[in-house]
Amino acid sequence: MQTLEISLFNLFLGILLVAIPAYILYHYKAGLTKALLVSTARMVVQLFLVGFYLKYLFDWNNLWVNIAWLLVMIAVCAFDLLRRVKLSIKVLFLPVYAVILFSVSVVLVYFLKGVLNLENMFESRYFIPICGIMLGNVLSSNVIGLNAFYDRIVRDQQFYNYLLCNGATIEEATRPFIREALIKSFNPTIANMAVTGLIALPGILTGQIIGGSAPDVAIRYQIMIMVIIVSTSMIALLLNLTWSSRFTLDSLGRFCKNSGDCFAEKK
Repeated sequence: MQTLEISLFNLFLGILLVAIPAYILYHYKAGLTKALLVSTARMVVQLFLVGFYLKYLFDWNNLWVNIAWLLVMIAVCAFDLLRRVKLSIKVLFLPVYAVILFSVSVVLVYFLKGVLNLENMFESRYFIPICGIMLGNVLSSNVIGLNAFYDRIVRDQQFYNYLLCNGATIEEATRPFIREALIKSFNPTIANMAVTGLIALPGILTGQIIGGSAPDVAIRYQIMIMVIIVSTSMIALLLNLTWSSRFTLDSLGRFCKNSGDCFAEKK
């Protein structure tokens, strides 16, 4: 089955659809019109650049180049995560980097070697796209989860201190806030999984089918993609919640005053 190509002119026609949501935002003075247009322009430029360098990465299919690409992307992910949650990059970059590297590596090895049974798990065709989708979802889920954790623990600081004063350990006192962070971060994902295929066809599945893959093959890959996304994101979020609290809370459970102001940037 041959995939229909989209010419540059037709792509431009398609992008013009963004004018509809842009006008709606402008009409209702939502203040997001400029952000939408800038984001669209950035997306187009970035994806063209990605398509350009991925072509060469696939042609090279070099072990060390692929590993270097992953390490750089994890660094970008960790940096952007801390920036969006407004925690200290100086204090928490290395712990968050290590957490993301560990989470991605564990699930990646399990999937590529255990499930796909690839002889070379660093083959660019599989390694790079799978890492990319994992990192993208780790970033989004961890931003939501860490924001929920710190917002709630500041808002309900009296309840948190009450738990500590009544003999709770730091782990016990933070558990209700970790629970809420997990719920807020993964409730949409779990709800989306429940209706995948019934109400919605995910972009990956649609893209594979349009690209010429047999529907049954595309469905199997989609199932595994959803599973590894949830697994990687959950591991990373739980570890980031527990690790970051080690740097933002002292041995008595109080917010640290001399830890590089890692929490002062937040509130």
